[in-house]
Amino acid sequence: WFSPIYPSPGADGGYDIADYMDIAPEFGGMEAFRKVLDGAHQRGMKIIMDLVINHTSDEHDWFQKSRQQIEPYTDYYIWRPAPAEGKLPNNWDSLFEGKAWTWDEVRQEYYLHVFAIKQPDLNMDNPLVREEVKKVLKFWLDLGVDGFRFDAIKYVYYGDTARSADFWEWYMEELRAIKPDIYCVGECWSGESEILDYYGSMNCFNFAMAQAEGVVVSAARGGTISKYTNYIESYQKRILAKNPDGMVMPFLSNHDMDRIAGAFILEGNMRMAANLYLLCPGSPVIYYGEEIGMRGSRGSESTDANRRLAMLWGDGDLIRNPVGSTYPADKQIQTT
Repeated sequence: WFSPIYPSPGADGGYDIADYMDIAPEFGGMEAFRKVLDGAHQRGMKIIMDLVINHTSDEHDWFQKSRQQIEPYTDYYIWRPAPAEGKLPNNWDSLFEGKAWTWDEVRQEYYLHVFAIKQPDLNMDNPLVREEVKKVLKFWLDLGVDGFRFDAIKYVYYGDTARSADFWEWYMEELRAIKPDIYCVGECWSGESEILDYYGSMNCFNFAMAQAEGVVVSAARGGTISKYTNYIESYQKRILAKNPDGMVMPFLSNHDMDRIAGAFILEGNMRMAANLYLLCPGSPVIYYGEEIGMRGSRGSESTDANRRLAMLWGDGDLIRNPVGSTYPADKQIQTT
């Protein structure tokens, strides 16, 4: 599973996509990606791409044409006129910064951005936009990509779970018509009740099992194991009630969380956590570096770069940590 490697200004770790149908030059471009894809398939491995389709970068060609009201892009995004001087269209907050509406001087209207200012939200009520996001997926599927990890699935329609879930059922039906065996998983960072609303279309990550406060770590630290197994059994039944083909998607940490090794003092507890979630029903997900006990946290600098440190291959490779990382090298443990 590749995190976003599309051309992007980098305002949000690549989740502000400027071109859906290319690979950024810093990742080798499309030629290098084809070699990786072919090499993986030759070795019996599958490749899935990380993709966000509820918003783009403000540097995407669609947005640049939309702000100039060039057809057919005028309504590709969610625009609103100013209701009165000094007023916003509504009081929605952005998840990243301030309010969810920003004034555009070119168009002289507000645009919606649930995330960063540089991530304007697409208008999924526009049939042309829906066709565009279908084309994006068909492009990668035709290239040979095996599936997708969809980011932020609950934000297609901000604050409206029912409409967002309906969108994903429509979208997955369209994608399975192209590739019946497509593999997809959704990120709905929420409680189980809301996550289950999306199981009609795809499996979703289980956030209750993740992080230092999750049920896996609690059990690994000496909690009651029957409580853990009862939880797994109960959640699996709830999934199957929503979708007979659904399964649990357990994980311990990801690129938006402090690395899970930092939650343990004893290495044996980390091994126990791995056993608990890797051997439970479903399809477990490993964040690279967890298999060797890598650490990393936002810390006082409050940067996700510290959670996304370069893999410690141990072979003298020259891969560098991401820009902005400050995590001390002597604290990135490597165990066996």
